[in-house]
Amino acid sequence: MIASRTAKTGLLIAATLVATALPASASPAAGHPEVRRVLDRAVDTKIAPGIVTEIQDGGSRWFGSAGVSDTRTGRKRHQNERFRIGSTSKCFTAAVVLKLAAEGRLSLDDTLDRWLPDLFDGTAYEPGEITVRQLLNQTSGIYAYTDDSSFFQRGVGEEWFKHRYDTYSPEQLVRIALEHPPTGRPGERFRYSNTNYILAALIVEKATGRTFAQELNRTVIRPLGLTGTSLPGTDPTIRGPHPVHYSTLFSTDPQPQIHDTTEMNQSFAWTAGGMISTTTDLNRFFSALLGGRLLPAAQLQEMLTTVPTDGSGWIPGTRYGLGVFEQKLPCGVTVWGNAGATYGSWSYAMGTRDGRHRVASHVNGDWAPLSVFADVLSAEFCPPTSR
Repeated sequence: MIASRTAKTGLLIAATLVATALPASASPAAGHPEVRRVLDRAVDTKIAPGIVTEIQDGGSRWFGSAGVSDTRTGRKRHQNERFRIGSTSKCFTAAVVLKLAAEGRLSLDDTLDRWLPDLFDGTAYEPGEITVRQLLNQTSGIYAYTDDSSFFQRGVGEEWFKHRYDTYSPEQLVRIALEHPPTGRPGERFRYSNTNYILAALIVEKATGRTFAQELNRTVIRPLGLTGTSLPGTDPTIRGPHPVHYSTLFSTDPQPQIHDTTEMNQSFAWTAGGMISTTTDLNRFFSALLGGRLLPAAQLQEMLTTVPTDGSGWIPGTRYGLGVFEQKLPCGVTVWGNAGATYGSWSYAMGTRDGRHRVASHVNGDWAPLSVFADVLSAEFCPPTSR
């Protein structure tokens, strides 16, 4: 949920490098020394309690980790841990919409008044001018409900503990957003808004008569065999092995208290940022997606058609497609994927345009800067002479 205020939990204690036992399908721990140095440095400098990176390059896989999953017990980070992926969820949501477009169930050119005719009554919005495509590429002009001051304050400091189990319906989230005026004309410019992806999922439910979770399982999770990936809805737990998710809860203290935020009801993020996954599943998903094995060519081309993000306050050096973005690294190499932040969790899954070379990383502390992920990507994709 990058770049809106609630999403910036991801923009918000130390351990040693661990040699992780790997399954037979993964490469030995030796290798990728530049990446290993980045992981080690992230923990040594207290950027994160623990960090993992999994690399898929063609048919080979490598996994590296540093630090701990639990600072109390000293339990180490390891492969196949499940974690909250924040806005990386948006790519899954976009993939479901594009699968339905390929099946003829909806069109990216459909306007919101076709599918959600009553939701905008009495608001400053013109749903007949906003398309599904504009929801997915963040150019709809619809306000981000996460920027509503009352909503935001319920997620800060002690207020978070009071509201960690609150349940929000998608319609509630949309209504919070629609109380505010548009941020621009439809199609005018990129402006990141979780509201767009809540609306996209509501359209999926209208078009299919099924829940979004059912369609996600039908079109993406089951076909790709993503056994560690789920949309938990109102379930506050992470089922299966997982690291503790550590958060500063937006503290401005230079030495903030760190809180365990692993357990929470993420209906406040739903299809914009409420999913759980693993590094293995993220690499498998993006490999299939960008490799053309999930979507037909026409829909994949739509997904990869990008708009500029300049001046929006979002991640520098990026352009945004339909639930994916492209990012130019300092050495000039361009990578594709998505990233996400939520309380206590940062994930970044990027790689080559053809999906063959993928890097998925996760940090279980939400004060880590974006630069740690840029460093991992540069270590893997940039020749030493260009860094």
